[in-house]
Order: sequence, then structure tokens, then C-alpha cells
Amino acid sequence: MMFSHDIIKERILIFGANGMLGQRLIEFYSKQPNIQLLACSMEEEAVLDDIEYRQADITRRDEVKDLVYDFYPDVIVNAAAYTNVDLSETERETAWKINVKAVEYIAEVSRVIDSHIVHISSDYVFDGTKGPYSEKDKPKPLGYYARTKLASENVLQLSGTFNTILRTNVLYGIAHHSRPDFVRWVVNSLRDEKKIRIVTDQINNPTFIDDLVQAISKVIEYKKFGIFNIGGKEFLSRFDFTLKIVDFFCLDKNLVFPITTKELNQAAPRPLKSGLIILKAQTELGYKPHSIDESLMKMKKELSL
Repeated sequence: MMFSHDIIKERILIFGANGMLGQRLIEFYSKQPNIQLLACSMEEEAVLDDIEYRQADITRRDEVKDLVYDFYPDVIVNAAAYTNVDLSETERETAWKINVKAVEYIAEVSRVIDSHIVHISSDYVFDGTKGPYSEKDKPKPLGYYARTKLASENVLQLSGTFNTILRTNVLYGIAHHSRPDFVRWVVNSLRDEKKIRIVTDQINNPTFIDDLVQAISKVIEYKKFGIFNIGGKEFLSRFDFTLKIVDFFCLDKNLVFPITTKELNQAAPRPLKSGLIILKAQTELGYKPHSIDESLMKMKKELSL
């Protein structure tokens, strides 16, 4: 008996579905044919309407196991993370449970059913002394958050699962139901005539969230495994990134004050000269990131900024 291709569905499970990346992934895959999507977060309800949603605590092995066996996904995208870099220094148990133990539980059950795990990591696995970094550079994490992200990578690489690790940095973009990203924070602050202090000594290539969604979709489509760096086209300081936002939205740059990272007295150290070389993703995934101006135009249009 012949089966029609249009009824064959790829089953994709998204952990961290209520976060900024999770929302954009759901919006993207909801429009794709032949995809069966299950969204999962720790909150009781989904922030997006008209999606198949399950609440689950990924730090509980039994809940992860039950959810994955019940849905039997072809692909699991882990967009869940404890991302508060400074609080991770004191809330170590929480950071480890979410960023490392949960990945262990996902890997355990994925290995049994041969699911492909796509996991989001960070440039924080590097110390930021000689960036930008390639996938082959040796990690050297500085703070506790950074250590949990590297530990999550190690868990996957030793797990015997089909997995892809996407390292990214300074994620910004459109999410209608989440706290403002860096761009919206800058725009809102300056429109409210608030002074903002921005560091001049942190260098990155900021990642537009829709570009990361594009990369994830290519990894799934091409069944690519291993580590890929995902970032923007342009390497610049956080201060210069802010000035680009100021120029694009015609804001008052006199409200933007340059400072150094040291002046912030943050609990966790930051990698300074960082950023990610994206040549491997461009070559193997056909990854094509937007320029900063292109991404700001897209944000302005969709968010009516």
C-alpha cells in the first residue's frame, strides 16, 4: 500500500516554548506543512494560542520521560535554559538543574527512541581573551553559568544520542509575549528619556533570533550533527551596537553613556573579546544571517516600534 507524502509528519518537541526563541520556533513551524508540533514549558499555560501544549518540569526525570515517550518526537529542540548570568553565581543548584541535569534527562530518553536533540549553547563557554572563536577552539568558561553551558555540551557529546549543539551570542529579536530583548530595551529606555550605560569593551556578533530559527530549521532538515556557531554578520562592541539602534530609530544618543564592564561590578565575569565565527554554518547549513539594519527593519515592521 502506498502512503501519500503529505500525511507523513515530522514530530518536533520544543522545550522552553514560552521563551523568546521557543515562541519564534513555534510561529515558524506552525506554518510548515507535515510538521506535528508539541510545545512544552514549566508554566501552566502557553503564551501562544492554538498550539498543542504540555506543561512539564524538565528538572524532573519522570516528567521528561513521560512527555517524550508519550509524544515520541523525531526531533527535540531544547530552548530551555537558566540564563541569568549573575544569579547563577548564587543560585547554583537551580542553574545546574535546568542547564545540565535536564539535558541529561532529555538525552537519556532520546537515546532510547533515537530522537535528534538540537541544543542551544553560548559563546560564554569561552573566556573572551582571543575571540572571535571557531567550533574547534578550546572552551574555557569563566563563571558558573558558563560552566553549566559547557557541562551541558559535554553531557550531549557523551550521551550516545543524535545531537546538534548551536552556540550563539547576544540574542535579540521579535517575541511578542516576553520581556523586552536588548533592542526593545534600548528603544523603550531612550524614548522614555532614560539615561543608559553601555559597555564599550564587550565584542560580539549579535544574533538575530529569526536567523537562529533559520539555522535550527536547516539542522533539522539536513540532519546535521555536531557543533555549529550561529551569529550575526557584524562584529562590534555592545556600545557600537547600541549606536546602530539609536541611529536606526532616530533616538537621542546623548542619553547613551559609555562605560567598561569592570565599572558594572557584576557578580559573574564576562567574556570580553568574544563573538563566533560562522563559516561552518554558512558552508554546511547554507546559513544566511541578516545584517543588523535588516533585522532592525524587520523588528520595526512587526513590532511597530
